[in-house]
Amino acid sequence: MGKINLGITGCMGRMGQQLIKSAIKDKSTKLVALTESRHINKKIRGIRPELNTEKAFSKANVIIDFTIPKCTLEVLKIAAKLKKRVVIGTTGFTKKEEDLIKKFSKKIPILKAGNMSLGINLLMYLTEITSASLGTNYLSKVFEVHHKHKKDHPSGTALMLGKGIAVGKKKDFYKLMGKKYFNKKNFPYGKKINFNSIRKGEIIGEHEVTFSSGKEIIKLNHEAFDRALYSDGAITAAKWLINKKPGLYSMRNLLNFR
Repeated sequence: MGKINLGITGCMGRMGQQLIKSAIKDKSTKLVALTESRHINKKIRGIRPELNTEKAFSKANVIIDFTIPKCTLEVLKIAAKLKKRVVIGTTGFTKKEEDLIKKFSKKIPILKAGNMSLGINLLMYLTEITSASLGTNYLSKVFEVHHKHKKDHPSGTALMLGKGIAVGKKKDFYKLMGKKYFNKKNFPYGKKINFNSIRKGEIIGEHEVTFSSGKEIIKLNHEAFDRALYSDGAITAAKWLINKKPGLYSMRNLLNFR
């Protein structure tokens, strides 16, 4: 098979720039489209960024999107019409927006992950197992730290881990979601899953899931040091998605976790 033609949205953002670097390094992919929410009067790697349009994505096999929910849904609408595959790394979706993504996945293959890291997806898997094993006597909470530029909180990864706790308990995550704290030094356990988000410096990402019975504490954690961890994962996801039928996939499917 020839090279996979990639389109990258939000090309001027932090992740957009990192995705471009990873795409250029990967010999099995070719960068054919870059888009932004505003007009950019310069070429990047020989490509002039465009707005999200059918014309912009016409040559792409797979579109990689790390932007904001409004932009992602705009891209999905175009992708569904053009029958293009989409890798979504965007976070902060509402339940209504999540439902819309599921509808689009009936028309095109979509891989969506709150985090593209192998380690984080393994942590998610371990969180489910731990939650299921410990039962109802243990309370749980999720802590995360990111750089000061990150706008949404809790992070998509923190919410993903919260869902892992809910899956382990065979409960509805949205009914188990507790309070969302911001920049607190300490935060309490509750009958529901509480979250605490710290935004400071240039930290790539730290996540921790804690379970407590009152007599012991169990901690599962992950720390990322290089943003390429996420962009390389997204490129791997794009290559995996190329042969898939319409449906909503995750990194868990790619990594073949049961």
